[in-house]
Amino acid sequence: MMQKASGALVAYAGLAGAAGVGLAAAAAHGSDLSTLTPAAQMLLIHAAAAIAIVAVAARAAHAGAFLIAALILLAGASLFSGDIAARAFWAERLFPMAAPTGGSTMIVGWLVLAAAGVWELLTRRD
Repeated sequence: MMQKASGALVAYAGLAGAAGVGLAAAAAHGSDLSTLTPAAQMLLIHAAAAIAIVAVAARAAHAGAFLIAALILLAGASLFSGDIAARAFWAERLFPMAAPTGGSTMIVGWLVLAAAGVWELLTRRD
């Protein structure tokens, strides 16, 4: 089960990273698309972080906690970036407060990651 979840998260991170590169290119070359830069950065940073978290989870006693953190980070980055992209491309929001909700979700993801690390430290017997 954990291997499938890890594979799915790496695939999600790969798609998020690709979307981040695409948004960065659009921001660099589009006439009025510079607002995409924060969206691109969030996707790229959180995609890389998720892949690193999956790698840590493979060696962790409580892998599930780490994988949940990675999922929360990717979901938050997707929501935040999706809302910014929707506004830039279609002049529409995904829904009211979508970007702040995504940002808050990313914060929660980092806090879950911190908690998973503390749990690992407190219970691991190496």
